[in-house]
Amino acid sequence: MQIETKPVDTTTWDDFEKLFRSKGGPSYCWCMAWRMNKEELKQNTTANRYAFLKQRIWRGTPAGLLAYLDGEPAAWCSIAPRDSHHRLGGDESLKNVWSITCFYVKREYRNMGLSKKLIAAAERYALENGAEYVEAYPVLPSSSSYRHMGFVKTFEAAGYEFRKMAGSRRHVMAKRSSSRP
Repeated sequence: MQIETKPVDTTTWDDFEKLFRSKGGPSYCWCMAWRMNKEELKQNTTANRYAFLKQRIWRGTPAGLLAYLDGEPAAWCSIAPRDSHHRLGGDESLKNVWSITCFYVKREYRNMGLSKKLIAAAERYALENGAEYVEAYPVLPSSSSYRHMGFVKTFEAAGYEFRKMAGSRRHVMAKRSSSRP
């Protein structure tokens, strides 16, 4: 399967919006759960989450990657500098970290290995932007929540190592960028 990935920016925003507003899409969250600061949390509505993310994109703040199949947006991976997030509970001993915090794959494209391909694309994107580590917060398949953050076995297969727990479900896992010593 050939996929093309592109960062969400002002030129791809319409595709991002189309994906998130598609049937089953996460248009209620706009991938802002970990990004909102204290002031934004006081205004936490669907409309405001949309506006908060759009403001970040227009300022040039990295937010993630879209995956395209046959020119259509099919999936999303949130990948951005960890310091653009709040309350993740990552490994603070690691510096210059980019975080993978979310996946969304349209139903008709699930079980095709897109998450694995998105992880690899996210690693390349983070490395191109100077990341030393990529960190993720996956759960076990039996988890009752946070499943949108991916599964432990998927990240283990991609070379991520367990660092610690963040809460009772999320496993903090990290991988050093391949071109770093």
